Amino acid sequence: MTATISDAGQPRPGESSQQPAVPGRGELGTLTINDSVVAKIASRAALDVPDAGAAAPRVLGRSLGKAGGLGRESSLQELPKASAHVDGSVALLDLHISVRWGASVPGTAEAVRESVRSRVNELTGLNVAEVTIAVTGLVTHLAPPPRVR
Repeated sequence: MTATISDAGQPRPGESSQQPAVPGRGELGTLTINDSVVAKIASRAALDVPDAGAAAPRVLGRSLGKAGGLGRESSLQELPKASAHVDGSVALLDLHISVRWGASVPGTAEAVRESVRSRVNELTGLNVAEVTIAVTGLVTHLAPPPRVR
């Protein structure tokens, strides 16, 4: 059901006063969520998956790691690199993550994708159309998870 609002802000005679539910739009105006806010929400949501974390920055295909104090190492406690593009009520997200050694890379990536999609939608009301994940590192300096017998 849609409504047409007159210039005075009142519904025209015979028409409904209910407005369609659009994220960020209310009776007093619109709400715009900055791309960087959505990226930070996505980055934090990725950490909800225990086998995912931040990857060391890369230059020309090489991991910088802590070499010469230029970067950070891959870690499961640090926030992954994320970027977002918001267009109206649709968000497109890119994440660069590391995965714990021994964990399924496709399984972890899918778990991150679902966690990010649901958390961004829950907190912002945006429709997440795409979550692109690049796994750029493996975290090997941690003890492997215990094996189930």
